[in-house]
Amino acid sequence: MTATPLAVIHDHGTGIGIAVGDVEIASYVYGADIPAFEAPKPYLHPMRTLSGALVSAYRPHDHRWHKGLQMTWSHVSGQNFWGGNTYTHGQGYIPKDNVGSMRHDSFEVIELTGAELAISESLTWVASTGEEWVSERRTLRFHGVDTGRGTWMLDFATELTNIRGEALELGSPTTHGRENAGYTGFFWRGPRGFTSGEIITADGGGGPETMGTTASPWLAYTGKNDEVDGGATMLVFAGTTSRGELTWFVRNDPFPAINPSPAFDEEITLADGDSLALSHRVVVADRIWDRDEIEGFAAEHTP
Repeated sequence: MTATPLAVIHDHGTGIGIAVGDVEIASYVYGADIPAFEAPKPYLHPMRTLSGALVSAYRPHDHRWHKGLQMTWSHVSGQNFWGGNTYTHGQGYIPKDNVGSMRHDSFEVIELTGAELAISESLTWVASTGEEWVSERRTLRFHGVDTGRGTWMLDFATELTNIRGEALELGSPTTHGRENAGYTGFFWRGPRGFTSGEIITADGGGGPETMGTTASPWLAYTGKNDEVDGGATMLVFAGTTSRGELTWFVRNDPFPAINPSPAFDEEITLADGDSLALSHRVVVADRIWDRDEIEGFAAEHTP
């Protein structure tokens, strides 16, 4: 492995930039001024390969609340922490006065040790009414920079604790009646140039028919770059959940998206004081990999 040190290039109270050499590979934005309708929350954007190719999208015209890579939730006991209109069975997506936000409270750890950057953060999910519903503790670990293979990795983990005072129902549009639209949780929106990219899963699987499946422990998405020549590969490990199972929400048309959903078609009931733990891994690779290369890397780096 050809390891290269990471560097923190800026933190002005709104975002932490992470660089390898002269390339900012990611920016973790936690203090931006975001319209309330877009459900303000921290996010990762821009995300780039080691050669500088963009692999995330920010406020696309079709979904302004999509911002790179986010931890979010579409249906929480009538509240919408996802952003935008709320899916309502029989009415479709309609605007409601129910869009919440995720407040950054503090960083407990920002520790750079050469080849790794560890961030530990406390957040509070605030309902549209101003009530505090969820206490979150999340960690981000940037590591695995390998200039020889053209890769870097992010490990993301979170623990969500119900502080509402009564049970929370954590669901998705599918749990509320929309077929095959179970998006919720850890969600990546890719750049528009990745539209119609290839979806690859374990055991010879892949394609848009991966939507709603649970068998593959990882999912890879390959796409062609704008601006920078060539293409890139996003490899997402489904990871773990302390409740139920993780189900793939994935699209390559009309836009690229990957989401290991923890509540695709079954709601999670979180009693007052109870917690839900989730963990995921993302690999950003600096060219289009074929199946053999993806499977080899996945076998080496399964969390």
